[in-house]
Amino acid sequence: MKRIAVAVTALSLASVTGCGDTGDGEASSASGGRTLTVFAAASLTETFTALGAAFEGSHPGLKVRFNFGGSSTLAKQITEDAPADVFAAASPATMKPVTDDGAASGPPRVFARNRLVIAVPKDDPGKIHGLPDLIGPTLKVVLCAEQVPCGAAAKKAAAAAGVTIRPVSQEQDVKAVLTKVRLGEADAGLVYRSDVKAASPQVKGIEFAESAKAINDYPIAALAKAPQPGPAGEFVRLVLSQQGRTVLTGAGFESP
Repeated sequence: MKRIAVAVTALSLASVTGCGDTGDGEASSASGGRTLTVFAAASLTETFTALGAAFEGSHPGLKVRFNFGGSSTLAKQITEDAPADVFAAASPATMKPVTDDGAASGPPRVFARNRLVIAVPKDDPGKIHGLPDLIGPTLKVVLCAEQVPCGAAAKKAAAAAGVTIRPVSQEQDVKAVLTKVRLGEADAGLVYRSDVKAASPQVKGIEFAESAKAINDYPIAALAKAPQPGPAGEFVRLVLSQQGRTVLTGAGFESP
């Protein structure tokens, strides 16, 4: 399998412009002293942090607060009435409990796609070339838990390759998997392409053909009980805009 050369991509906040005129001047002008709370999949940490800074720049006095984590955990928190304005999940399956509960203000919109790569430490001690190499008896492999989108995708990709991976641990979000690989606590892990790009050059990414069978769509929705419904809708529009797409594709995501 082909190794991908992972270049450092700096998501410079200075390069992200403001979201411009949203057509909701009343919401924007009334935003002083408010906080917009966004629940987002852990794999969106770098991109949404950049977009959040841009959003704050175009909404003086408004602060954007993020809760990054495993999508299934975030969905559960939302259905249990955790205060939030926006939810961005790493799969339609983890958005579904929120929509089924009536917690979304409207139909979710897919704003990005992501695919898995094999993450290895920069010295690649396991000499990994593809998914079949992950079944070695002495190899320490870390995956996301199956209820998390990256774990569900890993299971699907492994099935497509006809291999059974026995991980030494299963983590609650993709960043936890990446951290274990980066620290040398694991020889390999399955994470998203965007996560490897963000962690370069500390880790390397190895592409594999079966990842095409397990691509995740990322949906976003403003929430029905959003404390800040106006800014919530504006933030969703920013993510769906060309500006949002530019930030996401620059970080390794694919357009929907």
